[in-house]
Amino acid sequence: MALQAAGYFAEWYFPFLLHRGSPIAAQPAWLAWTMTILVLAIAAFSAWLVNSAARRLGKQWSLAARIVEDHTLIRDGPYRFVRNPIYTGMFGMLIATGLTVSPFLLLLIAAAIFLVGTRIRVRIEERLLRATFGSRFDDYARKVPALIPDLW
Repeated sequence: MALQAAGYFAEWYFPFLLHRGSPIAAQPAWLAWTMTILVLAIAAFSAWLVNSAARRLGKQWSLAARIVEDHTLIRDGPYRFVRNPIYTGMFGMLIATGLTVSPFLLLLIAAAIFLVGTRIRVRIEERLLRATFGSRFDDYARKVPALIPDLW
């Protein structure tokens, strides 16, 4: 979690420290509008994804990796497309925010830090799910990507 938070911190803190404006505002009008629409679409989809995934998990959702009584392996809703849709949505918000407030290099650094932290969390959580659900989880993991369809 600390690395994920560090990714967000790098993205938000340094541009404001340097008093830089939005990278979008510095673009020609047509590109600024295109980037604004793209950022709004990414942000809206990401917020929907996080909310939908958390609602689908219900009482199984937790800040820390854990198994609750009567825990089930969720494979429907947004979990049909990625195994970790909350992290996918968080990453989308990081990208949308970075496109809005960060220089491109800083966005890449923030994304890398976030993805390292996410990879660590995913490994911990999936180890727990594998121990609980065994071959059912392995079958699910073979069919559904961890974070980004067709990439990871």
